[in-house]
Amino acid sequence: MKKILGISMSLLLSAGLMAGCGGAKSGGKGGDEIVIGANLELSGGVASYGQSILEGVNLALDEINKEGIDGKKIKLIKVDNKSDAAEATSVATKLIDKDKVSAIIGAATSTNTLAQVQIAQGKKIPLITPTGTSPTITFDKGKLNDFVFRTCFIDPFQGTVAANFASNELKVKTASILIDSSSDYAKGLAAAFKEAFEKNGGTIVGNDEAYVQKDTDFRSTLTRIKSKNPEFVFVPGYYEEVGLILKQAREIGLNVPFMGGDGWDSPKLIEIGGKEATNNTYITNHYSSGDSDAKIQDFVKAFKAKYKDKTPDAFNALGYDTLYLLADAIKRAGSSEPEKIQKALAETKELDLISGKMTLDENHNPIKSATILKFVDGEQKFEAKINP
Repeated sequence: MKKILGISMSLLLSAGLMAGCGGAKSGGKGGDEIVIGANLELSGGVASYGQSILEGVNLALDEINKEGIDGKKIKLIKVDNKSDAAEATSVATKLIDKDKVSAIIGAATSTNTLAQVQIAQGKKIPLITPTGTSPTITFDKGKLNDFVFRTCFIDPFQGTVAANFASNELKVKTASILIDSSSDYAKGLAAAFKEAFEKNGGTIVGNDEAYVQKDTDFRSTLTRIKSKNPEFVFVPGYYEEVGLILKQAREIGLNVPFMGGDGWDSPKLIEIGGKEATNNTYITNHYSSGDSDAKIQDFVKAFKAKYKDKTPDAFNALGYDTLYLLADAIKRAGSSEPEKIQKALAETKELDLISGKMTLDENHNPIKSATILKFVDGEQKFEAKINP
């Protein structure tokens, strides 16, 4: 197979740029290793997300370590936060204090990422979430969390893109919102969707409907929504509950279009809800394997070669991009010292990644495009790419 991806070339073929790459402070152990932590949901309620991110990280790790960064290899230490915020806090402390990592990748969800922010800030260790979309992760109460970054776009962008798609492409005038009231992610997307949809002249009906994580019976809630006669339903939740919501909605005859965010993006959604229930549904996402871009197709081929013909989802792509984002910062910093990596990350501009050309804004959020995907008989089909 030909040399994979131009970004590998740009990251790996520079010689002599990393004279100070031996670790100091937390990053280190010196020698030939750059120690990076991965704090991910490898078991528990959203394990599909963490496992997908790790697959993407491991593919990038293979590619980067073929030549290393100035001859130094990345050593990845992965820990399982069990899809639990308290555990995410505990294992982040272990990665920093015991394993002496230079940076941490993770977590997958906003809640489990937020659980690590105070630790990363206090210890001055860069923390990069591939998929945590809550704005408060990087900027909260008027203050920048200067050691915290993300590879994904933020909730307001996803919610606004979804609202504009519903208004402008599907031409709907009324919508209901059903949220997971225990999720910062769901609440953030819902607020942005409502604001944009109403700005477009739409009306929200049944806006106070909610559930909590681990609920399994949504029929009474869906029946109330159906009685409002919405033309469209926005459900910015995670795949475990959303699969059941879609299945039960179709069972009671609520057959209008449903839409959500990247939290739907798991093969488990189809397993739980079934192919027919997901027809006439849409998601906002970070990339599509069906995009004809040559760089994306090279990534898809490489991923399938490593993972037995499995098609990479957006969490795979964002995990892959996150390690390349970090490797690029280490290269430019000329060091694995955490504070130097932090400075380089903040200066990231026009870095060509799978999920788009990455520039980090003043709040450490990426400026890049979003993708709209449609489910057709259990498969995601590329619908549109929306620029910021």
